[in-house]
Amino acid sequence: MTTAIHRRVAACRAGRDPTAVLRMPSGWVVMGDPQVLTGYCLLLPDPVVPHLNALPEAGQSAFLADMAALGQALLELTGAIRINYAMFGNVEPALHAHVFPRRADEPEAVRTAHPWSLDWSTARPFDPAVDGPLAAELRRRLGRTLP
Repeated sequence: MTTAIHRRVAACRAGRDPTAVLRMPSGWVVMGDPQVLTGYCLLLPDPVVPHLNALPEAGQSAFLADMAALGQALLELTGAIRINYAMFGNVEPALHAHVFPRRADEPEAVRTAHPWSLDWSTARPFDPAVDGPLAAELRRRLGRTLP
């Protein structure tokens, strides 16, 4: 089965995904498109697997450690007060983790909302000119580069 996750990982490998931030040991960090919350990123496994439990124990540990490292970097770089993490795979049945920085200055209705309850259709699209500086800082902080 080919999912959007498979296609996005293939684009990252080929250097064709403009949202790609860096390659980590377990997979790819990409910026969310749209940026429903500023700094929203995803971690995509490479190779793609159906879900976390399809990985061997070492792979599970690596993916979760990379997700936590990404969250820590976002916490420090964005001034967020917390990070929301989500792994579902119901719409795209392939492992991927959503990582959302949450800020104290979000409007109250947004601050307490689940990210999927927000209006994604009005969210700002990914923009390399706007999102590029954060991507560069993530690469620097996490000590990796794009291949």
